[in-house]
Amino acid sequence: MARLVAFDATTGRIDTTFRPVVNGTVKALAAAADGRSLYLGGSFTSVNGVAAPRVARVDAATGARVAGFAPAVLNNQVNDMRLVGDRLVLGGAFQTVGGVTRRGLAALNATTGAADGTVDLRLDGPRTTTTGVTAPVKVEALDVSADGSRLVFVGNFSTVAGQPRHQLAVAGLTATGAALSGWSTDRYRPQCSARIPSYLRGVDISPDGTWFVAVTTGAAFPGTLCDAASRFEFGTAVGAKQPTWVNYTGGDTLLSVAITGAAVYVGGHQRWLDNPYGRNSAGAGAVERPGIGAIHPTTGKALAWNPTKDRGVGTGELYATDRGLFVGSDTTTVAGEYHARLAFFPLP
Repeated sequence: MARLVAFDATTGRIDTTFRPVVNGTVKALAAAADGRSLYLGGSFTSVNGVAAPRVARVDAATGARVAGFAPAVLNNQVNDMRLVGDRLVLGGAFQTVGGVTRRGLAALNATTGAADGTVDLRLDGPRTTTTGVTAPVKVEALDVSADGSRLVFVGNFSTVAGQPRHQLAVAGLTATGAALSGWSTDRYRPQCSARIPSYLRGVDISPDGTWFVAVTTGAAFPGTLCDAASRFEFGTAVGAKQPTWVNYTGGDTLLSVAITGAAVYVGGHQRWLDNPYGRNSAGAGAVERPGIGAIHPTTGKALAWNPTKDRGVGTGELYATDRGLFVGSDTTTVAGEYHARLAFFPLP
C-alpha cells in the first residue's frame, strides 16, 4: 500500500481493504460529496494501472477507481485541492489543463473530471530573486471558506487576472465561476532568502470565514513576514492590507497551519515562537515550540500547549477535525513517544 493508505481514525489500525495502486506521490485529498469516495491529487500518472494524470477519484472503502470520472490531463503536479459544489478546485505546479493554459490554479468538474473553464484567474509573473533564482508559476496551498464563497491561495506569482498580487491572492467564488477580489497586500512583495523566489507555504481560513493565517519560510529578515505566521482579516475588499498580528520563529520554516475556535496550530521545523528578535537564535521573549505549536487567535502569542516533536524537515500537514488534530511529518517522535510520521491530539 505504497503512497496512499487508510487507517481507523480511532484506533490507528491500517485498513487492509483499501488498496489503491498509485505510481507517484499523493499531495492532496478531498472527500467527495457522495460520502463514499475521495479525490486524489499529486504527481502520479496512473492509479490501479489506468492513466490518471495527477488527479483521480477512488472508492473510499476499496481504493477502486470511480467509473465516469476521467480527469483532464494536467502537465504537472497538484499540491492542494478543495471541493466546492460540483467544482474541484486545484492548485499546483501545472501550467496546462487539457492542453489549455491554466498556470497553477484551475478547476475540474467534480462528476466527470472535465476541465471547468469558469476558474481562470490567469496567474503570472514568476518571482525572481536578486541573484536570479526563479521557478515556474505555481500554487503551493489554498483554502476555501466553509460557505464556499471565498478562495485564498499562495504560491509563486506576482499578478493575478492582470492585477498585482504578490504570492497571495483572494478570489470570490460563485456558481458561475471565480473573480479576483479587491483584497490585496504588499507584505509578501519583498524578498526573503536570495535562494527562495517564493516563500509562502501554507494557508488556512478561520471556521467563521472572516480571517485567515498564512505561514512562511525564508530566514529572518527584519520588517518582512519571512519565517512567520501572520493573521489577516478579510474585511473590506481593498488593497494595502496589513496583518492583525505576526508570530515569528526567528529564522525557522513554518510549513503548515490549521485553525480551530481555540487556537491557530502551526507546524514546520521551527525551534521557537514569539521570537521577533531571534536571528537563528532565541531572542528576548522567545518560547520553545519544537516542530509544532499553538498561537492564540486574538493576541497572536504562543499558547502554553507544547507537546514537542522531532523537527526533521518539518511538520508538513495539520488537519483539525471535531475530534482533534492529526499531525503529519517526516519524523517519528512526538510528545516523547514513538509516532512514526503520523500523530493525533485530542483537543478540548
